[in-house]
Order: sequence, then C-alpha cells, then structure tokens
Amino acid sequence: MTGRPNHRAAGRRRTKRRIAIGLLRRHAVPAGIALLALVVAGIVSGVVSGVVSGPIDAAARKLPAQNPDPVDSAIVTAVVDGDTVRLDTGAEVRLTGIQAPKLPLGRKGFRPWPLAAEAKAALSALSRDRRVRLAYPGQRHDRWGRLLAQMHVGDVWIQREMLLRGLARVYTFPDNRADADALYAAERAARGARRGIWALDWYRIIDAADAGRFIGTFQLVEGRVKSAAIVRGRGYLNYGDDWRSDFTVSIAPEYLKLFRAAGVNILNLEDRRLRVRGWLVKRNGAMIAATHPEQIEILEE
Repeated sequence: MTGRPNHRAAGRRRTKRRIAIGLLRRHAVPAGIALLALVVAGIVSGVVSGVVSGPIDAAARKLPAQNPDPVDSAIVTAVVDGDTVRLDTGAEVRLTGIQAPKLPLGRKGFRPWPLAAEAKAALSALSRDRRVRLAYPGQRHDRWGRLLAQMHVGDVWIQREMLLRGLARVYTFPDNRADADALYAAERAARGARRGIWALDWYRIIDAADAGRFIGTFQLVEGRVKSAAIVRGRGYLNYGDDWRSDFTVSIAPEYLKLFRAAGVNILNLEDRRLRVRGWLVKRNGAMIAATHPEQIEILEE
C-alpha cells in the first residue's frame, strides 16, 4: 500500500456526511411534536390505497378502572377479538407478542380488518370456557389496564397457534419481546403456506419504495438499506437516495441502546436487505420508528 490519499474513500465519507446532515434536518423535530405526530397518525381512521388505517390498539369499550392483579391461572369467560380475552377474575388480557386483525369494538368509523371475525372465532374455539395458564415475560399491564401475558391452554401456546393459523402477525414491544424467535418462526411457516391473512393482498409485505402509500397503517416493509447513520445519538436507516421522500427507519437514542445490548451495530446494516414492521408515519417520506431490534429482520441474500 502506498501513502497516496484515497480520493474515492474521501468522496464516500463526504457523501455519508451529506446524507447524515440531510437526515438530521429531516428528522430533527422537537420530541413533543414527534410524539404528537405519532399519536395522531395512530388515531386517524380512513382508507389509504385500500388499506384501512386505525387507532394503535385504542379501546373505545369500557375497561376496569383497576385491572385485577396478574394470576397464573384462570378461566376465559369471553373473547373480545383475536388477541384479547376476559377472565373470571374480571381481568382483560391482551395476548402479548401478536397482533390479530382488528374489530371496531365501538370505535366510530373504524372498519374491521379482513379476517378479524375469523380470528376472534378461532381464539374463542381455542380458549373460551377453558382454564388457561398465563405467563408475564415483560411489562404486566398496558396503558388500558389490560394484562399482558403469554397464554397456554393445555399444551397449546395460544400466540404460536394463532400465528401458525395465519390469523395474527408478530407484534413486539421494547418492554415485551420475549420468545420473538419462536413467534417469528410460526409466522414464517404460515406465510410460506399462505394460510389465513397471508393469502390476502391486504396483508402483503410491501416494498420500501411503496411505503408512502400506506401512512397511518401497520405494515411489514422490505428493502435494501442505502445508507446508515447515527446523528446526535439517533440512528437512521435510509432506503433511498433522497431523504426528502424515501422510506426511513428512525431509532431514538434510548432505543439504540437496546440494539447495542443485542450486539446489533446499525451502521453494519448498510447495503443489507431488511424487513421492518411498525406503524408508518409521515416524516417527509414514510418512516417507521424502531424501538427494539426484534422489530427488524435481516433477510438472507
């Protein structure tokens, strides 16, 4: 190797700096405004390119002001939808780790997602009037006061069974993401067999270039990362050359720590093909806020 300067490498570094600066300008909004935008995007209902948007797990129905304490075992007395049940203790349980097609549940103007009734019927057949075992791998209550649990009936792990039937998608959170690998394996099996939701175009995995058509909806988005950057502690995965219009994944500093703890350096994701899932919001182009590494799948080449 000679001591001559590498002008090509220097040019790449300057390009990356310009991309990073552009990303910072694109996303550097006050935290309060960003949070408000996320909430608004989740609340607005409508139809976006044939996909119904809706509240992020909002509950119009009346829930107990104080949910009973978590229990290890109880009887399911009612099924609310494809991922929520009521117990004989008076508690309502949201099955953590999955998202079934949604029903209106009293939400004005909310259109049911395809196969929502079928998902509810399947969960009812699996659990209604049955004794269930409950496990709490993470946070135990959500903002609505519901219990957050993995549920078993005999030898059947209900979350896994709903995924295998193609009646739910994996849906994890930074404080509730245990068993994600097993859940993803069940989802892949159903998708490969085109069971349930995976036989419908409505639930198809979308390309990053089309993400802007689905603002306000929960989607699985695939594409190749063009550039990766960390600017003032925030991570960005940019899927296009134009930060003003292309799809981006944003990772806040407090969540970037979870990626590091899992051994994931997001800068190494540049030029990798990824699948990311989450609620799409508008930040110049479409954006998903990633809060934990399980939200992102690194796809084989």
